[in-house]
Amino acid sequence: MRIPSSREVEFYRSKYPAGTRICCDCMPDDPRPVKSGTMGTVVCVDDMCNILMKWDNGSSLSLVPGHDSFHVVSQEEEMEAEMQQEEMELS
Repeated sequence: MRIPSSREVEFYRSKYPAGTRICCDCMPDDPRPVKSGTMGTVVCVDDMCNILMKWDNGSSLSLVPGHDSFHVVSQEEEMEAEMQQEEMELS
């Protein structure tokens, strides 16, 4: 396991600050992955550049940049997801 440089750690911490909303696209090697399309909130980035998450489904599984596939949720995507959730609750 390679230890990231302090420069790499700071890069990921500035790119994914606490509170950033993220959508999981794929966790290829995890035996119990977060389902694709699940959204969550960044808690922090640790010293190994893992992105510690609080997923909307209750999971706390971390993301590994460069291994897991994910993207930052745009404001439009967040609003669309909220509208879909509200529609599901009304049905």
